[in-house]
Amino acid sequence: MPLLALSRSLLQTGTKPHTLFSGLPQPSRSLWGWLYAVFNRVDAERVKLVGPDRACAEWVLRSGGKIHWKGMKYVEGDYNRLPLTNFSRYKVETIDATDTAVMNIGFHHLEGLKFLKKLILKNCYYLDDDALHLLHYVKDSLEHLEISSAGNVTLRGLNHLPVLQNLQYLYLSNLPEIRRKKECLEHLRRQMPNCDVHFPEAELRKPPGG
Repeated sequence: MPLLALSRSLLQTGTKPHTLFSGLPQPSRSLWGWLYAVFNRVDAERVKLVGPDRACAEWVLRSGGKIHWKGMKYVEGDYNRLPLTNFSRYKVETIDATDTAVMNIGFHHLEGLKFLKKLILKNCYYLDDDALHLLHYVKDSLEHLEISSAGNVTLRGLNHLPVLQNLQYLYLSNLPEIRRKKECLEHLRRQMPNCDVHFPEAELRKPPGG
């Protein structure tokens, strides 16, 4: 099967990349990278067919994350339980991308979302500065953002965050590429005066006499 046809088939079935080789020899790192890129890419035809919220939910759940629909009481983490009709009724309000392989190209799925309020990006191996730049798609709605255990995020990426004009809470932790953490925290607080910014490693107090 041609790679393009295979990639579309995988996207439409909701198959998760880590399940493809269950019980088989593990593929090379380059093949894993290709697979994750496939699962992150935006299918413009799919977005046109089902709308941005449903397409975004599919992306998150394929990647192993969870979403919460606006007005619903439950958190959805099962791709096969996504609604099959009335797509326009369902609006993504929360995305929990903890332990997922979301990549910067996948963040284009945020385009068109009007009700996303909370985004958790924890232990996302491929998260980088370019992904944070694409958060501008939800600058008018996002209120709560958590970024932690992200080894590829630098100060350049965090400098994109002040564009999130309605952000009320920002939590940062375990970002090894941020060397001068205290200065970073102070900078973000100046740039985002209406946001409650926390960076625990930058807020640690030295013991008396230390």
